[in-house]
Amino acid sequence: MDKPISMSVKDFLIRKLAVQLMTSEKTIETVVNHQFQSANIALQDNETIEISGFGKFYFNKKKAQKKMDKMLSKAALFEKQTNNPELSEQKRKSAANKLANTLVGIETLKPKLHAEFCTDLRGVEEQVDSTSSFEGAD
Repeated sequence: MDKPISMSVKDFLIRKLAVQLMTSEKTIETVVNHQFQSANIALQDNETIEISGFGKFYFNKKKAQKKMDKMLSKAALFEKQTNNPELSEQKRKSAANKLANTLVGIETLKPKLHAEFCTDLRGVEEQVDSTSSFEGAD
């Protein structure tokens, strides 16, 4: 069964699974959306995620830093275009829209690049202060 050109891969897979499993498309779509949302949240919180039987995804900090630098330069350009009175109103609105989208991308990427080295200390024991002395029985 070949995928029709007019149908997205996601929709095609949902429809095919619904027929094979004899389950409603709405139920399968809900499960698929939940899985992808969970994977997206997990990737935001961690450096890697692994989907069993599919693959492992890594967050590449070097690529992310390059993308951040590129988005910052684009944001500066779009802001300059937005404030340029010589451009037509339509071009300024387009630049303002692009600026808003770029700023959303920057805010999304910022926590991953500027995260502290370890904020979750579960399982890590607190170190004993070696300079303090313990009172013992005399």
